Amino acid sequence: MRRLVLHAILCIFMFSCSHEITTNEQLPQDLVRFVDPNIGTAHSRWFFYTPASLPFGMAKLGPSTNGHYGNKSGWEAVGYDERHTSIEGFANVHEFQLGGIVLMPTTGELQVRPGELENPDAGYRSRFKKESEIARPGYYKVLLEDYGITAELTAAKRVGYHKYTFPANKKANIIFDIGNRQGESGAVLDAEVKITDNHTLEGWVKTFPEYVKKYQSDAEMPIYFVATLNKEIADFGMFRKDAVFAGTKEIRGEGAGCYLSFDTPEALSVEVKVAISFTSVENARLNLAAESAMTFDAASANAAKIWQHELNKIQLEGGRETDKIKFYTGLYHALLGRGMANDVNGAYPKNDGSIGQLPLNKDGTPQFNFYNTDAIWGAFWNLTQLWALAWPEYYNDYVQTHLQVYKDAGWLGDGIANSRYVSGVGTNFVGLIIAAAYNCGIRNYDINLAYEAALKNELDWKNRPLGAGKLDVKRFVELGYIPQEENGAEIPEANAFSASHVLEYAFSAYAVAQFAKALDHTDDYNKLMKLAGGWERLYDESTGFIRPKRKNGQFIDNFDPFEPWRGFQEGNAWQYTFYVPHQPEKLIEKMGREQFNSRLDSMFTQSRQSGFGGGKEIDAFAGVKTIYNHGNQPSLHIPWLFNFSGKPERTQYWTRAICDEFYGTDGIHGYGYGQDEDQGQLGAWYVMASIGLFDVKGLTGENPSFQLGSPAFDSIIIKLNQDYYAGDSIVIDVKNNQAGNYEVVSAKMNGREINVVDIFFKELVKGAHLEIVKANH
Repeated sequence: MRRLVLHAILCIFMFSCSHEITTNEQLPQDLVRFVDPNIGTAHSRWFFYTPASLPFGMAKLGPSTNGHYGNKSGWEAVGYDERHTSIEGFANVHEFQLGGIVLMPTTGELQVRPGELENPDAGYRSRFKKESEIARPGYYKVLLEDYGITAELTAAKRVGYHKYTFPANKKANIIFDIGNRQGESGAVLDAEVKITDNHTLEGWVKTFPEYVKKYQSDAEMPIYFVATLNKEIADFGMFRKDAVFAGTKEIRGEGAGCYLSFDTPEALSVEVKVAISFTSVENARLNLAAESAMTFDAASANAAKIWQHELNKIQLEGGRETDKIKFYTGLYHALLGRGMANDVNGAYPKNDGSIGQLPLNKDGTPQFNFYNTDAIWGAFWNLTQLWALAWPEYYNDYVQTHLQVYKDAGWLGDGIANSRYVSGVGTNFVGLIIAAAYNCGIRNYDINLAYEAALKNELDWKNRPLGAGKLDVKRFVELGYIPQEENGAEIPEANAFSASHVLEYAFSAYAVAQFAKALDHTDDYNKLMKLAGGWERLYDESTGFIRPKRKNGQFIDNFDPFEPWRGFQEGNAWQYTFYVPHQPEKLIEKMGREQFNSRLDSMFTQSRQSGFGGGKEIDAFAGVKTIYNHGNQPSLHIPWLFNFSGKPERTQYWTRAICDEFYGTDGIHGYGYGQDEDQGQLGAWYVMASIGLFDVKGLTGENPSFQLGSPAFDSIIIKLNQDYYAGDSIVIDVKNNQAGNYEVVSAKMNGREINVVDIFFKELVKGAHLEIVKANH
């Protein structure tokens, strides 16, 4: 029922409201109707549920059910949970390590604490029913039952739009909770709120996120805002924690906030526009001036148009309705994460905490946008492949972002939050994704600087900061492998995951080697390719597993291939033994083709019993001890390896089975059962698998190519950006695509037969027509 209501409202918006996108193109298909943001919201990360936002935007609005609880390490699930029944507020910032600027409308007696889930009446939170909730890309609506208030949210790039409709004859309040911990924000160091005129308030909050603190110990994280109301501010006050100061216009300190109150002899709608900046209040004002001209309804319609435009870059025909819901919801999450961090004037937060300035075009707009991002760990098996095909302009800006951090701080950072280093898992794959971008022809940046940064990331260790990852790269470069240490450490990424780091560093060395070769750096190429073979030193012929080695060159004893965390990060030897994406043929040769195929098939047959992951256990690490774990990055390429071992039909079968069974369409069974979706990675994997194109090497090859899977739809059209590629589109037509038909019996590109292992990227983006025929079963 919720989906039908959502679709009806969206159609009204589409046909009755104006928008910013030029309309000289054909009206796009209504693809937003296939997106359900509530899928997978049980045990979801802080940045996961932000329906009222734009693709890659800064302002990301959504309801919080437990956002003020915070989290212990900075990455655990917090914010909105499908299973909760009360809402504590609506945050304007939901980003990796960043959260805050929360608004909450209430009626009656003023309360300034949100209260707890177990006792909603002890604070200002309100109960709600799922039936009253409407969530779609760019818009959110809910009835706050305790107050009879209808809350609506939408967004521009840097401005959040709120609309609160209060019932008649009630004292109406809007609470601005600024100085308290929210989501992944960490502890609040300081905050300030002030009313500046009869319609405006502004302020800031500085936090110290746990995950950032781990990697850059002095890194404060500021968020600035300016908010304007369409109703005059008359009755107001400030609060700090439990203390209320009626009539006060300014307050500072941890726990600081503001309340505004209104009389409502009749039903009253109050619209609030909240502009965000990560650099200053002054720049928040500029963002507000640039993006707040619209009414709430116009902004909502504009958001719907923008989402339609972006989703329509990949159009589908045929296939099951359920698969389209999974596809476009996955695509939505892939476009939602890793949001903008620069202001309209190009100001951006620098790694040292100061304000930087992006280069500007002649019209004063930034030459590229600067983005926050979770670590890129594993994203070369989903996000970057998707970006390279349909969003190369974003991929290019992503590279520019990391190069800007490199120029400012001297090292690439795998994850960055307001430019601060957040290594994430202690590795650093940014050099790999830069090399892949270059190999795909995405090169609108300083190529020599990009190569310098990528090479340094692979080979250098002197004065390497903790947040740049690869703390053990010295041993890898000098020894060709990393000895396992088991005496513990404050930072386990420095010595506890030797085997997985060897595999990862070997892969990234291979990627940058191809970059070196393209630029004729022969000596670098040879050195890097030697390191790319480092994984072979850890291959144990007696067991057929990758196995950690000690400093004396002996394999560790008491070896259990199911054991996680001992030499392997977020995984085990069963999963990581297949982590040789850059040289799968060599791995197959070592293991033996028959044994390789037998082991792969048994992996998926066995893991199918637990939903290809951690079963129904709701935990981000539920699958780390299993034989295959689709809920985490190290396993994501494994089902595609049959393409290299002479059994492509098994890749076609198992990837479709994973799409059908691991992915779901409800709040609990979404991306597995409450797994860690990591800013669109699992959603993007589903998109690539359903298209039927995937590269085990993450497009890092000298001449990047895709391997073929089993497309889920009768027709797929991928629109190409002609600023980057010669072609207009990639068209994939599939015959015999009935349910249960997985095996591809023939494939042609532009009329000629093709090899399912080498569908060259550069040929595809010239404009291509793939014709795929499946076997009838």
